Amino acid sequence: MIKNCYDGDTCTTTKGEKIRLACIDTPELRGSRADPVPAKAARDYLNKLIAGEQVSIRRITKDRYGRTIAELSKGRMNIQKQLVSKGYAQIYQRYADQCRWFR
Repeated sequence: MIKNCYDGDTCTTTKGEKIRLACIDTPELRGSRADPVPAKAARDYLNKLIAGEQVSIRRITKDRYGRTIAELSKGRMNIQKQLVSKGYAQIYQRYADQCRWFR
């Protein structure tokens, strides 16, 4: 179960596992590349979609920060695909081959 999402492409499960959504990139909340308005919109949309919800997690690998890189699904909905289709995220071309829906 997803506890919450602290930005548009990173969430925490109720067990404390940090999940980085595979194959997409959303605007940054902080840092030199920060774009807070669309970043907050992406985060808020993702939280409305999956916070407190049971989701399927297809774990792919770990990143350099120790987060699990994964695809998330809620029922038949692929969460990453949904974020891209609604304009909250873009395909992360460098890692797009990790996701079945993008191929």
